[in-house]
Amino acid sequence: MPATTSVVFDTQYYLDLEEKFGAHNYHPLPVVLQKGEGVFLWDVEGKRYFDFLSGYSAVNQGHCHPKIVDALIQQAKKLTLTSRAFHSDALAEYAQYITAYFGYDKVLPMNTGVEAVETAIKLCRKWGYEKKGIPDEEALIIVCENNFHGRTTTVISFSSDPSAYNNFGPYMPGFIQIPFNDLKTLENVLQNKNVAGFLVEPIQGEAGVKVPDEGYLRKASDLCKDANVLFMADEIQTGLCRTGKMLACDHENVRPDILILGKALSGGLLPVSAVLADDEVMLTIKPGEHGSTYGGNPLACKVAIAALEVLKEENMAENAVVLGEQFRKGLENIKSKHIKIIRGKGLLNAMVIDHPDKEAAWKLCMELKENGLLAKPTQGDKIRFAPPLVISKDQIEESIEIIEKSISVLD
Repeated sequence: MPATTSVVFDTQYYLDLEEKFGAHNYHPLPVVLQKGEGVFLWDVEGKRYFDFLSGYSAVNQGHCHPKIVDALIQQAKKLTLTSRAFHSDALAEYAQYITAYFGYDKVLPMNTGVEAVETAIKLCRKWGYEKKGIPDEEALIIVCENNFHGRTTTVISFSSDPSAYNNFGPYMPGFIQIPFNDLKTLENVLQNKNVAGFLVEPIQGEAGVKVPDEGYLRKASDLCKDANVLFMADEIQTGLCRTGKMLACDHENVRPDILILGKALSGGLLPVSAVLADDEVMLTIKPGEHGSTYGGNPLACKVAIAALEVLKEENMAENAVVLGEQFRKGLENIKSKHIKIIRGKGLLNAMVIDHPDKEAAWKLCMELKENGLLAKPTQGDKIRFAPPLVISKDQIEESIEIIEKSISVLD
């Protein structure tokens, strides 16, 4: 019997395949990944990398965390989908678990992050009409400039990024854009009695990890309460221990009226998102008014419970605090004229590049890739650094050395 040989393709083969058959809606780094474990990724040629993107904070628990993977495997053998036409034991247990975990009356489970944002918007408008008494079709939601809440047609309607909204109109009305971290403007706009909610990222991730002034979230929440307006926190990227607390809002003891979660809610295994609120808000939506075939499926429910358990069992919030401080100090000690600003909280950090070449951040990320660390530019001159929260002190030091070595490519 002739021996079988496995065909091994190189990076360029897969790049060409995707270029030919895939839509061109992303501009990834030219690396083709095949395996992940903990803080590391491996490409198709066997090279190992530190992952400093973590799937945009979807992989806080590390790649292929064994407990979460085991939960997925066990449930996948049993029952994966019922649709919401029927009940499942997994959804009941998950609803009880996550509401107790975050301290809310109810959860509405969805899949992707932007679905959760859309859900929050609908919920906020429904509450505005039925509880606050806003006239029909006149509800307004305040959002912040340079926000990123996803890419559906509703969400891009209040984006300030031309690449998100150009030639995708007509746009959804009902949103007021104000500057981020601007309490005075927020206070003024809240005078409008038709405002139903304020939707905000506690830290603007996609904008380059913009951290607001201390006290901003607390004061914004208080202003909303005084105006009878819902404070809605999009914690899809900032939540689940990424910034050193379970939620970024916890740094200022703020409890959102509507909490939006996603990404690390599944540890990176499948799309799982959730919207949490108390009865006064959540029960305004009645049967048939909102839903999703896959939202709250048994597989997602079991995976999410395991993902949330891991965050607490492995003290990932505490790890993010200690190692975030270590990482920022390490970057600040790098002697380079090309580093303009280092900022962040916990293990959500960014470096702003100072260089006349508009492609400098991209070039640095390419050099980082060559030296074994994966990160991605955002907004042109910024590089976000957000490794899995299972990273160790020694691995942080090794990563800083890679960044210091790589930045010389800009000299």
